[in-house]
Amino acid sequence: MKWAYFYHMEQLSVITISFNNLKELQQTCNSVDSQSIPPHEHYIIDGSSNDEISVWLNNSSQPEYRKWICEKDKGISDAFNKGINLASGSIIHLLNSADVYYSNSVIENVVNFYKQHPETQWTSGNIYMKRGGIWVNIGVPFDPKQLYKGMRAVSHPTWFVRKEVYARVGQFSVDIKIAMDYDLMCRLKGEPYGYINETLIKFDDSGVSTHQYLNSIKENTQVYESYFGYSIAARIWQFRLRILYYLLKSGFGKFLYAIKANNLK
Repeated sequence: MKWAYFYHMEQLSVITISFNNLKELQQTCNSVDSQSIPPHEHYIIDGSSNDEISVWLNNSSQPEYRKWICEKDKGISDAFNKGINLASGSIIHLLNSADVYYSNSVIENVVNFYKQHPETQWTSGNIYMKRGGIWVNIGVPFDPKQLYKGMRAVSHPTWFVRKEVYARVGQFSVDIKIAMDYDLMCRLKGEPYGYINETLIKFDDSGVSTHQYLNSIKENTQVYESYFGYSIAARIWQFRLRILYYLLKSGFGKFLYAIKANNLK
């Protein structure tokens, strides 16, 4: 079989956390099931306050690679960590419910990238998302010298990380409520990195980091300074992001961004 060749050296585990959002979870599962090669496993970590997702999982036909646990957790980081601990694949991808793979060949392309670059410990790529009310593709390679700028379009939904990396740098901090991905990225700075220059994920913008954006950039600065000390550069960058946030909320800002997005096409 085609996928057996790719998985001779690498096995990819997909982890999806969910909470009271069956419809969005089903979209994500359909995306995983449509991949040109299947994942080694797809773990669903469901912390819902109702049994809707549990009933669906237990009473509908699911592929053999899909596994799940339905129990309360202590938040997003705790749910991520549960999935990481359960995963048995060599590469882990955290695909949140409502997010979907941009194409049917994402898993195949990522596994092939790791096969061609075995020294790589984590990767990121591009993401398709709404910005200023417009769907755009964004993504830049990770640069440790730019960490003071926060995530800087190194979007967490596009990260694929070797499981052994979590053993070295640690998992997600349960004490951080929004910027847990940025906190992890600060610890990933020394790990061999690879940039996959293609669009990997279509992003759902209903998550906590979107609706609490101002709080998230403030938390980013706190995280950065906890590792690297007081930073004027980080604080100036946070101020810039706040100005841009309010600008994009205005009609004039959206107009300017539409021109910029059109010029990038």
